[in-house]
Amino acid sequence: MALRRAVLRAGTGGCRARSTGPGWEGYEALLELCQRRHFLRAGQPGLGPLGVALRGQLTAEWRRAGAACLQPIFALHPLPCPVLPHTPCSPQTYWQVTVLQAAGLNVGYHTGALEQYVSCLELVNKRLPYGLNADYCYFLFTFLNYVSCERTMSSLVWFSSARTIGQWLDYWLRQRLQWWRKFAIGPSNFTSSDFQDEEGRRGVNLYYSFPWGKELIERLQNLGDKELLQMYPGDCSKLRARDGRKNVVPHVLSVTGNLDQGVLAYLCDSLQLAESSLGKKTSQRQVLKLHPCLTPIKVAVDMGRGPAMDLRQIVRVCLFEYILVLNVYDEMSILFTILITDATLENGIVQLRSRDTTMKEMMHISKLKDFLTNYITAAKNV
Repeated sequence: MALRRAVLRAGTGGCRARSTGPGWEGYEALLELCQRRHFLRAGQPGLGPLGVALRGQLTAEWRRAGAACLQPIFALHPLPCPVLPHTPCSPQTYWQVTVLQAAGLNVGYHTGALEQYVSCLELVNKRLPYGLNADYCYFLFTFLNYVSCERTMSSLVWFSSARTIGQWLDYWLRQRLQWWRKFAIGPSNFTSSDFQDEEGRRGVNLYYSFPWGKELIERLQNLGDKELLQMYPGDCSKLRARDGRKNVVPHVLSVTGNLDQGVLAYLCDSLQLAESSLGKKTSQRQVLKLHPCLTPIKVAVDMGRGPAMDLRQIVRVCLFEYILVLNVYDEMSILFTILITDATLENGIVQLRSRDTTMKEMMHISKLKDFLTNYITAAKNV
């Protein structure tokens, strides 16, 4: 509910966010920064351009994580999900819908995958296990006739025999928890908790510990074979697939992640305060240290001033402006800033400044591509 509170109150300027360490001290600062740097919309719920780009990076990493599984996983076209009619609704209705959607409780998010089960059996020669990945689904609704919002979910539906479904639930729990923690500065903020629904089916919820409390970001649940049998009533022979030497009706494991909630979790996780000095003055600067794989913009290029300018008049102004630009880039979580000057035209040397260390080093421009590629690749393999 927390991020919803942040986004809901964004229009009135009354939200908070996280700084380094627990508590509410940096809550307002984070919201202001995310709106100022276009991770969140200012004045209405939803993600800004950089927030959408961050969600896109998260979606891409989700796909890569599924592709790493040794068993086949097929991507489906984005599935249609329930859409509320575009009619005015009360704040109470808006709140209830937001909470339900963010918790991943919408019915029908895996229905499209179940409908594709029989046709996809041919792709795996009717052998289990295999999975269907619906990359993202949209939940749209209108608040007071002028605000439109969406929730983006990523869903994996896994088909396995009843004999092995428990083992696969444990496997995907390990994989998913490790995946969420991989990109975090504080991985211990991602935790899991077992549950059982009213029908006794086992599941696991994954949470992120925001300063205001834990929020659900992903749910894994063993759905059994009930919903698959309901999808194909009558003759169940076409549902059978091979598990070893036996032909069985598979059980269904659902993995559903809330990518919007994940964006908020990583924004909260990445905000850090660092000291910045200009002459004798020392101040704190805000840095979003998003993981290199997730940060929407990897590199910024800054054009230096030419030598023909009167340095005695502009050196202080230029230094101040340069530091301000770097602070903006840090708030946008840009990994590296490349400074190109007139000297670059003569010797090909540029200045490369790191977001995380603020250290600057000289590098020939021909080596930049390999350096940046190796840096991002190494971050993915950690």
